[in-house]
Amino acid sequence: MPVPAYNHAFVVFPDPMQNQFDVAVIGAGAAGMMCAAVAGQRGKKVVLIEHASKLAEKIRISGGGRCNFTNLHAGPQNFVSNNPHFCRSALSRYTPQDFLGLVKRYRIAYHEKHKGQLFCDHSAEQIIDMLKAECEAGRVAWRMPCKIESIGKDGETFRLDTDAGTIHAASVVIATGGLSIPKIGATDFAFRIAKQFGLKLIDPRPALVPLTFDPNTWEPFVPLSGIALEVEIETGEKKARTHFREDLLFTHRGLSGPAVLQISSFWDSGKPITLNLVPETDIAETLVEGKTSLKKNIGNLLPQWLPSRLAEGMLLANGIKPDARLADMPDKVLRRLGESINRWVIVPNGSEGYRKAEVTRGGVDTRELSQQTMMTNKVPGLHFIGEAVDVTGWLGGYNFQWAWASGTVAGLSV
Repeated sequence: MPVPAYNHAFVVFPDPMQNQFDVAVIGAGAAGMMCAAVAGQRGKKVVLIEHASKLAEKIRISGGGRCNFTNLHAGPQNFVSNNPHFCRSALSRYTPQDFLGLVKRYRIAYHEKHKGQLFCDHSAEQIIDMLKAECEAGRVAWRMPCKIESIGKDGETFRLDTDAGTIHAASVVIATGGLSIPKIGATDFAFRIAKQFGLKLIDPRPALVPLTFDPNTWEPFVPLSGIALEVEIETGEKKARTHFREDLLFTHRGLSGPAVLQISSFWDSGKPITLNLVPETDIAETLVEGKTSLKKNIGNLLPQWLPSRLAEGMLLANGIKPDARLADMPDKVLRRLGESINRWVIVPNGSEGYRKAEVTRGGVDTRELSQQTMMTNKVPGLHFIGEAVDVTGWLGGYNFQWAWASGTVAGLSV
């Protein structure tokens, strides 16, 4: 089924009762459009409200413009939350295969890129158009761009005062996301509404974000900017220890790449991260054992395992001259060098913040919500879905799968 060609301007469907709805979904991103489409196709009268003039920018820019729309392996183990079992219900009721079935129905070509990550072959716009077509199938009414000035509840009905007039709805779904990437419209709207209705929040913070280091400490590594390599990275202690094996990227201000984005969701301020730059080799033992057989300078040996600029940087950081002969170097110096490569312990001073964070960790405390319906326990009819909730996925399509799953279960319950 081909997707109708829409421009991304204000879309309105005919509606004789323009201000009375069964469901008002606030936020026309991934979770919001999914929820509106599901509810509308159940016969509910739905209005979808979006404050931005451009639709679904986060979908559009994701995956380098090709949208990493899900991950084949998505499960509860791939999500971070203060209540880690909360996401289990939604993820089991709407799986990656369910969303993939929708993608196939719209004949959107896709490919698996890495570790179960699925991308469009052509453009993220296809996912946006698919969701809009699903909303059209549910006769969803749109208000876009439309700013909500206040939300209140009169008895069993919610009252939404907007710059396009007052809207009344039996149920309200907040799908406005978190604080990540403010330049494309991210706001704290969901968190303000949660506080207004007395709901607890888990402190929001940037996640899937590059980490930074004190400029004085990082100065020797600035020339390494642009170097990338596969590493093992870890943080935390004992049961809280978390590790990944992914690509690392050096930047002028610190570290980025999939390895660091992944670990950033688990890193706590003031705590170290540990890097193994050569996971396959015990560098210290190899160098010590090679003293009698390897007739080379240390500067000529290290590039066997590390990019040459990084090898030189690690030698300088350890006060070792690149032209030093391996055979002449004390064992303790080689072991110290090996430790710095296989177990480099460093403490970030922060992150690049919400401007570069792909998602927001924290949000509405899941203990305030029903895991079957995403409705708040304290306020009947009020739901929170997607990134606004304290459920944060790993890098690689997991957060979109949470959007589809949480949006669907809310759409089935309103």
